[in-house]
Amino acid sequence: SVVGSFYVFALWIGIGVYAIYDWLSTYSKSKLIAPAISLLCLAAVPGILISQNWDDHDRSNRRTAHAMAVNYLESCDPNAIIFTIGDNDTFPLWYAQEIEGIRTDVRVVCTSLFNVDWYIDQMKRKAYESEPIPSKLTHDKYKWGTRDYIIKEVVTKDTLDIDQFIDFVTSDDKRTKYGHVLKQQGYDTAGQRNQDLGANYAPTEHVRIPVNKENVLRNGIVPLKYAAKIVDYIDIKIEDQAIYKNRLMMLDIIAENNWERPIYFSGGAFGDDDYIWMKDYLQLDGFAYKLVPIKTPIADNNPFDMGRIDSEKMYQLVKNWKWGNSGNLDVYHDVETRRNSITYRGHIARLIETLINENELEKAEEIADLAMEKMPVDIFGYYTFLEPFIGAYYEVKAKEKARNLYKNVTLKYQESLTYYSRVSERNQSKYIQTIYSDIERYKSLVDTISLYEEEGFIKIEMEKFNGFLRLFTGEDPETSFESDDTEGSNTMP
Repeated sequence: SVVGSFYVFALWIGIGVYAIYDWLSTYSKSKLIAPAISLLCLAAVPGILISQNWDDHDRSNRRTAHAMAVNYLESCDPNAIIFTIGDNDTFPLWYAQEIEGIRTDVRVVCTSLFNVDWYIDQMKRKAYESEPIPSKLTHDKYKWGTRDYIIKEVVTKDTLDIDQFIDFVTSDDKRTKYGHVLKQQGYDTAGQRNQDLGANYAPTEHVRIPVNKENVLRNGIVPLKYAAKIVDYIDIKIEDQAIYKNRLMMLDIIAENNWERPIYFSGGAFGDDDYIWMKDYLQLDGFAYKLVPIKTPIADNNPFDMGRIDSEKMYQLVKNWKWGNSGNLDVYHDVETRRNSITYRGHIARLIETLINENELEKAEEIADLAMEKMPVDIFGYYTFLEPFIGAYYEVKAKEKARNLYKNVTLKYQESLTYYSRVSERNQSKYIQTIYSDIERYKSLVDTISLYEEEGFIKIEMEKFNGFLRLFTGEDPETSFESDDTEGSNTMP
């Protein structure tokens, strides 16, 4: 269909050129009109397209994808293994390693490919400076069509050691097959597929991963200063109804590694199985999440803030991040580049919060300044993720910086609300969620400054907010701004 549309478009171009020729022919019978018109259109059409679209497509000097790939690799300790999810967090890392030879000691394992036998075989071979993945499963255990998924059929609430669990689900003994357990439970298996009956099953959803503390400390998985926080074991609960081959292979690596090599996750997803059900045992190092035997439960009210932070290590990593000209105002930053700022800002905000809690105020301000320099407000958008930086500047006693950032961000909401207030009610109803979100985020900023600013400044900003709120609600300015007990109660047509 796409090719067909180009054919039709080309026909219209030809008709348009002929129409110009036909019109000019009424004024002149010169034989040069046809070639002249053809040459003029040949130059004018692409010329117009270039003049209108070049600045929106110019990728010169934009190195943000490359910088992000390097940051992922440099986040990993030597001889590490990093599990990636798919294209976006894998291909740039492959480029950095294969073409530029950056951190070839890190083994990149793409979990989307970890379902196929040829890729698993590839991971079991040494590559550059990276040793093969630790794995005891032989090719016949994971070959094509074998153990593509393992059904969870809970027959015991006991917790199995990870080695016992893997031995059971990869065993060829008939007693470990799904058909056997169904017969033991009295089910009629006549209607079941042979491939299901002959497949292995997981007899429990509880698996225990022992922690070799000596290996953890010797290999620098956890520094000595945190030795008291190391747990004796990690218990995981497999919530899913089946274990797919890529998760089985990841568990195999965990079991065989025995805390010898650092293991990381790219953080490209938030499913429990993407972290092999160990999201409570992560540490954010730069861009990657490191598996550590220190329990850090995820807060129910903020499920995206995964893992603990070693502020000393994280600070050094962030200070050495590559930015790929992201702060260059002369470079066009496309949608994907701007969207990646969510990751940058989120990680940096967490580091700043940790530094403030540890009373490292100078470092916190330094990192906040770095974020503002490399990701200017006017270019990168996503203003919601700037709210923590406003509060952070107030916390480190940088009031002017806090005020300037507050004014820059509120200006964006003011411009947006002004625009939507001038469109028809019909169009307002189409964008009601955007309007409501802008008002809520604007109000959240006013709430933030009310914790730190003097009364006069707060009153002025409240009045400004009320003025924009009344564009949609018609409420009296003296009553439209309420305390926290009415937050979120604003209504709009």
